[in-house]
Amino acid sequence: MATDVKPTRKNLMAIEDRIELSERGHDTLEKKRDGLIMEFMDILDQAQDVRSDVDDTYERAQRNINMARAMEGDVAVRGAAAALKEHPEITSQSKNIMGVVVPQIESTKVKKSLDQRGYGLVGTSARIDEAADAYEELLETVILAAEVETAMKKMLDEIEKTKRRVNALEFKLLPELYEAQEYIEQKLEEQEREEIFRMKKIKAKKEEEEKAVVAAESETESEEPLPADD
Repeated sequence: MATDVKPTRKNLMAIEDRIELSERGHDTLEKKRDGLIMEFMDILDQAQDVRSDVDDTYERAQRNINMARAMEGDVAVRGAAAALKEHPEITSQSKNIMGVVVPQIESTKVKKSLDQRGYGLVGTSARIDEAADAYEELLETVILAAEVETAMKKMLDEIEKTKRRVNALEFKLLPELYEAQEYIEQKLEEQEREEIFRMKKIKAKKEEEEKAVVAAESETESEEPLPADD
């Protein structure tokens, strides 16, 4: 890149402006990358907790449903599940974390009271109620996990993009600009030295010519005949 740039003052000023802009951009991107990493670590901690909650809640829900099937039978369990009238509703909004848009999932009608589940209290047992409670809790945990996992993926993608931009500036663009700056400065210094040397030669030649003229004039004056005496 350096040898492709004409070594002029104008190009040197333009490159210096690009260096200043690139350095500011590099600093800004580094701060953004570090901030994103901190936010990502917070979300990662939350994701690990949620994953653990999903595993625990799922195991509890499985135990409860298996107990309900064993005690009440599959027909009773399926009948209670089919009686559900109001299904859960999920809406998705978005929020901004350091320029990254991540989902914010809201759920309604997940947790229900006994009279909202649709099956009659007569003919069912506490085993079915416990299984319903466990699966409602599991659904809420899964919804939260989906929100956190999606946010974590989006944050990770943005971190990778930002890291690539930082590296491109740090290891490619800025070194090329520094190299071009150094090349132009060296060429301009060479041109300045050559100009100084040329001016010295011109001055020396001019001084020699002036000396020659003075010497010639002196010689001419010495050769002029002296005036005759009357």
